[in-house]
Amino acid sequence: MSLGRKISIGIIGIIAIPLVLAIFLPSSYQVERSIDITKPADEVFSFIRLLRNQEKYSVWAKRDPNMKKTFQGEDGKVGFISRWESQVKDVGVGEQEIKMINVDSMEMQTELRFYEPFEGTERSYMKVSSLDTKKSKVIWGFDGTMPYPFNLMLLFMNFEELIGNDFEEGLSNLKAVLEK
Repeated sequence: MSLGRKISIGIIGIIAIPLVLAIFLPSSYQVERSIDITKPADEVFSFIRLLRNQEKYSVWAKRDPNMKKTFQGEDGKVGFISRWESQVKDVGVGEQEIKMINVDSMEMQTELRFYEPFEGTERSYMKVSSLDTKKSKVIWGFDGTMPYPFNLMLLFMNFEELIGNDFEEGLSNLKAVLEK
């Protein structure tokens, strides 16, 4: 076998192995964090369902207090959109739209649409449950997908660490705001 042929087979192998591996890897991820807050659940849910209130506890809002924000619709209602533009790389450009609010189960879902520094659309959610009359539990979650063959990047990206730490800090900020 000639040297050129061996090199060609080697290059094909280097390309094929990751592509075959990606077939067997998951294409979705989920990150979820929770915190207990000493406030009644209905008060907590009334606060978090307003996207404008995220400026008071969101890690990303604190990273760039000068980001440009615009709003469309009625806050706290399905269809409300909060848009942001930031020169800070970790914040970027995007928008968040309320897609579902269930007052009875104290749950809301939003769609996050990122435009810069990367494009993507992911689902975020917040749920509040009552622990007793004066205490509640807040769950903040995020899930998304990476289609084949980009799901190979899930081997190298730890969303639990990347996003989870921000959710923990954001929930701590939320607790501080609501309990003061």
